[in-house]
Amino acid sequence: MEQTNLTNHFLIAMPALADPDFLHSVTYICEHSEDGALGIVINRTTNIGLGELFHSMNIDAKEVTDRNQPVFSGGPVHPEQGFVIHQSAGKWTSTLKVSDEISVTTSHDIIEAIARGKGTDNYLVALGYAGWGGGQLEEELAANSWLAGPVDSRIIFETPVEQRWVAAATLLGVDLSLLSSDVGHA
Repeated sequence: MEQTNLTNHFLIAMPALADPDFLHSVTYICEHSEDGALGIVINRTTNIGLGELFHSMNIDAKEVTDRNQPVFSGGPVHPEQGFVIHQSAGKWTSTLKVSDEISVTTSHDIIEAIARGKGTDNYLVALGYAGWGGGQLEEELAANSWLAGPVDSRIIFETPVEQRWVAAATLLGVDLSLLSSDVGHA
């Protein structure tokens, strides 16, 4: 069986997915291979703002105008680990170029650059990630837990957080309000 590679795709939780970590979530898939998948939830904010994150990291952030911008809960795995989804610009120590348009950086240097107002224009800072072992995501897709679809960076960087779930599904032509949350087969 040929595996579909979902790198640089949105994973959209179906209405019936009741797992509290993923209820009505949109996850940006950064990496997907036969060994598993790694994604970052893009529509769950924490109660931490960037200013508080900079302070906790002992980073001087006098240049930052958006210190109240929320830090996202990227998923339940390693919630102490930071990720920055950003437009593919700049040279950072530890960056994964997911597509020509989007990269993910885990190194401290991008956070320091953002704090100095020298980072990238469009970014999302998240703590933690979502992870799947080899074949696990494929099983969850087969069980209709998720929709997988194309990425539009405007949903990550411009769409209000509370609209991202519906907006991502709309890219597929799916109206989530018409889907039943009942699980079963005819």
